Amino acid sequence: MTTTQTEMSGTDVRRSELAGFLRSRRERITPEQVGLPRGPRRRTPGLRREEVAQLSAVGVTWYTWLEQARDIQVSPQVLDSLARALLLDRSERTHLFALAGAVDPAPGSDCAGVTPAFQEMLTRLEPFPACIQNSRYDILAYNRTYGRLLCDLDDVAPEDRNCMLLAYVNEDWRASVVDLPGVHRTMAAKFRASMAEHLAEPAWKALLARLEAASPEFGEVWARHEVVGPANRTKVFRNSRVGVLRLEHTDLWLGPSAGPRLVTYVPSDEESRLGLERLMESALADA
Repeated sequence: MTTTQTEMSGTDVRRSELAGFLRSRRERITPEQVGLPRGPRRRTPGLRREEVAQLSAVGVTWYTWLEQARDIQVSPQVLDSLARALLLDRSERTHLFALAGAVDPAPGSDCAGVTPAFQEMLTRLEPFPACIQNSRYDILAYNRTYGRLLCDLDDVAPEDRNCMLLAYVNEDWRASVVDLPGVHRTMAAKFRASMAEHLAEPAWKALLARLEAASPEFGEVWARHEVVGPANRTKVFRNSRVGVLRLEHTDLWLGPSAGPRLVTYVPSDEESRLGLERLMESALADA
């Protein structure tokens, strides 16, 4: 009796999906695309299994078992080799690692979430402050009111536009946050929870090292090993241009929770709404 997909465990389904995905990618590639001779007697559509194994520097038997959905372990390094051999694009590579349940060792710096449409949406949300961040707190895009909410982001170098870093080293940002110690604890706890899925990634390790070197205050908070998940809450800011703003913070994930998210701030009272309108007027006057 054949086991149906509904009778299979989650792990079995994942292995079956991975096997089918690998076969489909292998069969679409011609030998000429990867520098191999076609030969006169080829009947297999696309590449042969042994050719993929050769290009990936893995054993033929091992790769065959992978396409047969056998219960075998596959490392991120081998997945990286397979992705290169099969000429996977960014979306296909992400899908490969997701099916294998592995963390991509070279995820790339591109962010598919920040499209011209999303940039236009950020503008349309004005005067509400909004930005797009990743789980490492890098600010990938922002509108004009967000750019002046805590500091003048336009004056901050792109490589320094990270909320964790700014909250510990940028004096304007720090002065704008009411209850800075509490915010520091929450941000560090969320950063630690997110980093659990990225411990081997150079960008995460580099940011952690930079924070530890730049701020003894961060080191004290980090040493507590606190963790907390994403949550929406009211935040209070003391903006240098318009005064106190009470804003409802919301995260809208644009993909998996490890990916980019839309961060928005909506006024929680009339005074804050008027304050955001004045902040927008100030931003327009500076333009």
